[in-house]
Amino acid sequence: MPEPLLEALKTRVLLCDGGMGTQLQAAGLEVGGCGELWNVEHPERVKVIQSRYADAGSDLIITNTFCGSRISLANHGLAERAAELNEAAARLLREVAGPDRWVIGDIGPFGGLLAPMGEAEPEAVSEAFLEQARALLAGGADALIVETQTALEELELGVRAARQAIEEHGTGKKIPVIASMAYDKMKSGPPRTMMGVDPRTAATRMLELGVDIVACNCGTHLDIFDHAEIVAIYRGAAPDHPIMAQPNAGAPERTGTGIVYHETPEAMAKGVAALVDAGARIVGGCCGTTPEHIRLFRAEIDKINAAR
Repeated sequence: MPEPLLEALKTRVLLCDGGMGTQLQAAGLEVGGCGELWNVEHPERVKVIQSRYADAGSDLIITNTFCGSRISLANHGLAERAAELNEAAARLLREVAGPDRWVIGDIGPFGGLLAPMGEAEPEAVSEAFLEQARALLAGGADALIVETQTALEELELGVRAARQAIEEHGTGKKIPVIASMAYDKMKSGPPRTMMGVDPRTAATRMLELGVDIVACNCGTHLDIFDHAEIVAIYRGAAPDHPIMAQPNAGAPERTGTGIVYHETPEAMAKGVAALVDAGARIVGGCCGTTPEHIRLFRAEIDKINAAR
């Protein structure tokens, strides 16, 4: 097993993987299909994608469970298979990651709005996140990430569920919790989430919730340098916490054959140093990024670590 993640972050910058959903679609997953089902029906296809990220130099790889809560899986008639699909995802990735990489269990948004703005009751969402977190830990996850969040209320439910599952797991080893928000570019001022949350407010709340790593990922019309701005704000609000950033490969554009992301690996790699200079200790990619993006990120991070 790798050394404790939080200890490793004290000595070097680490590299996460890139986009999963866009890679699954490139491998044949139909738009609107259930990628989590591939963990049991097409595990070799999932392993190929994750192995490419491992070969590209990723230190951390995230499980294929972004829409893995029973609430999200209900859209595919798979709610009762939530625990099975999440545990299978973690076990599958554990095989790929081997002894030298960290497996990060992914808890994404449940896909709706909490009451009273929406119809989802907080208790039901909390139970769904807890079920998912338990299964990811049972499958061998080294850490849990509650990601692509836009509302602090949902973030809190995810973090608290992750904490409870870790406590119940009871291995005695430190299992970190990562909390990640997705922001949109504003006409003026810092980025904000769809629900109006700014990075300083988000980081402050993350600290109150006791997260171990504060993070940002995805986002609308944000490039890697915009994420560096978010990281700098995080650093001001959470100077003693590791920070993780996973930008998209630019804004998506719908074409006749699907969705295209235009930020090339070479263009994005030029922004890695800016992310690290702003305070990021984990760098990766989100939608549209590929193993080739990660390969070039690896080269930049190796230079940074060698110079320190």
